[in-house]
Amino acid sequence: MWERTLRDGTRIPAIGIGTFGSDRYSASDVAAGVETALQVGYRLVDCAAIYGNEDAVGRTLTSAFSGGMARDEVFVMSKVWNDHHAPDRVRVSVEQSLTDLQLDHLDACFIHWPFPNTHGQHARVEDRDPDARPYVHPDFMRSWAALEDLVDEGLVRHAGLSNVTVPKLKLILPECRIQPSLAEMEHHPTLQQGELFQHLVDHDIQVVGYSPLGSPSRPERDRTEDDVADMDSPAVIEIAERRGISRAQVCVAWAINRGAVPIPFSVKEHQLRELYEATSVRLTPGEMNALRGSDRNNRLVKGHVFLWEGADSWLDLWDVDGTIPGWQGYAS
Repeated sequence: MWERTLRDGTRIPAIGIGTFGSDRYSASDVAAGVETALQVGYRLVDCAAIYGNEDAVGRTLTSAFSGGMARDEVFVMSKVWNDHHAPDRVRVSVEQSLTDLQLDHLDACFIHWPFPNTHGQHARVEDRDPDARPYVHPDFMRSWAALEDLVDEGLVRHAGLSNVTVPKLKLILPECRIQPSLAEMEHHPTLQQGELFQHLVDHDIQVVGYSPLGSPSRPERDRTEDDVADMDSPAVIEIAERRGISRAQVCVAWAINRGAVPIPFSVKEHQLRELYEATSVRLTPGEMNALRGSDRNNRLVKGHVFLWEGADSWLDLWDVDGTIPGWQGYAS
């Protein structure tokens, strides 16, 4: 199976298992899915405090390690949620994740979103948080510095960014004492984010791609009539039919061949095996070029619930005009 090499030489798997069960799966369902994934061969597990299942996943990991799987075989990642951006709360979040996951260190930890707010996993779009704020650079850098301290202490091995944009990166990277090793971004054939992807590659930051299948089980709050289904992309269909593989395998293989680490989610053994087998699919330059033409700037995880008072639309979260709206007007 392909691997990736981080800036310090650490080698990580080229595919992982996600644990965001949305509203459809219980914590025990997700934990059982992780158990199956480990049996199939996955060795990267992407977690987050907000998913509400790290304690269940932790029991699964502990069982696997006690059964003979070495801890250093599994790359375990978690994330700091939006209500824990204050430096002291960053530590609280990481320590709680370590307790729940029953680990003495996280292989990677990300700041989940660059926006502070108090919304939980099941927030509705109409529940605008009065305390939500746009990206405020000095505040974010204090959060990042707190994560850097945890790297110094060994509680976190690699620090990561998530859901950032190129304008934000241009502010963040010059001020980092410890450069991010990884960055999570929505990444599938109809949302390729070429400029962001290349900016991360140019700065030796490994891309981790969430929603690699186009997030068919995403919450209702993130669905709009303009959404495009990746599985219906003509290039995906043509490659799948010609190669005799599934459309989902084409999407995962595209991400891997591009250089990302996709983190699909499933609790079903046959799907987990199918997606894992996509690591052996080597797409041709012609196929990669055809899939490049599938890009529709089709963002599926829009982040509506994180909007602050006065924001016009979810597009404000993503700096669509190349500027960062709002933050200069907020005291840090």
